[in-house]
Amino acid sequence: MKKVFNFSAGPSTLPKQATEEAAAAIADFAGTGVGILEMSHRTKPIEGMVAETESLLKELLSIPDGYEILFLGGGASLQFCMVPINILDSNASADYTDTGVWANKALKEAKKFGKVNVVCSSKDSVYNHIPKNFEQTAGATYLHVTSNNTIYGTQWKEFPKANTYLVCDMSSDILSRPIDVSKFGLIYAGAQKNMGPAGVATVIVRSDILGKVQRDIPTMLDYRTHIPEHSMFNTPPVFSIYVMNRVLHWLKNLGGVAEMEKINNKKANLLYDALDNSKLFKGTAAKEDRSTMNIPFVFRDEAVPADKKEEMEKKFLKAAVEKGLEQLKGHRSVGGFRASIYNAMPMEGVEALVQFMTDFK
Repeated sequence: MKKVFNFSAGPSTLPKQATEEAAAAIADFAGTGVGILEMSHRTKPIEGMVAETESLLKELLSIPDGYEILFLGGGASLQFCMVPINILDSNASADYTDTGVWANKALKEAKKFGKVNVVCSSKDSVYNHIPKNFEQTAGATYLHVTSNNTIYGTQWKEFPKANTYLVCDMSSDILSRPIDVSKFGLIYAGAQKNMGPAGVATVIVRSDILGKVQRDIPTMLDYRTHIPEHSMFNTPPVFSIYVMNRVLHWLKNLGGVAEMEKINNKKANLLYDALDNSKLFKGTAAKEDRSTMNIPFVFRDEAVPADKKEEMEKKFLKAAVEKGLEQLKGHRSVGGFRASIYNAMPMEGVEALVQFMTDFK
């Protein structure tokens, strides 16, 4: 096999160690002689694995007492409605920040269950920055933010202080840097960026914010259904949770989230420095809000005429694939290219991309 670096925005690259361990478990899980895909979630090996995954996540994120951890299906997109169903009463309001496509989808969904105050938006500038000077609404139940905007390559470097508590979609940068969980009432994240494969979402919720809405919540959409069952009220996405388990072990052995942050900063700085010093390429996000996870970039206007850009982009992407650099095509709303350099992307991959960009020029 040729050496390939996968820059996909998600599902994304995973640690090789984790995928190899997961592959082995398909044939024989934990020495039982039964593959993990065939094993009931009611067996002790699976129950132990899920409990260990919960414990690892609590350790790596320093989650304090008073919070519950859930592993649920439906991805982060299901959480766009589960969050307001559980904590936003129909006669109450919540503040939402509009910083990208997924943030916008979250606020649209929340409007079905209560009043939504859009306290800031960077939509008019194609979401190329994070608006920071905004006023929160008196009496709002919570403030919702999307920590990292995958498509546009922007990231909250410092989270705003909420009048009540923060709710955060942390899908694309969870476990990439230390966070103070106590500032959040609820964190949710799809696994397929930094934690594992698609198929499972993690919810970290402070238990005292639940049970305060008046609506009758459907059983499967009520966090309180899943908490006492440790995510096993129904059959959970066992294999996805197991891959997450192996990724969390890998991260712990690497030195934890603080060490991961150092590595991520080095990777991002290398690529941003190359873009800033290039006469052919440039980044698209405001410098003070640049993501360490997703880096969109385009050809400079002065380097490539507008009528030649599409042709040149195709040449760049074709040549990149030939060099083993996969999934660099940018999102249609930004154009150009995007390098997603999540936790499992090695420094070697970023170095190969930078060298290719130089050679292409």
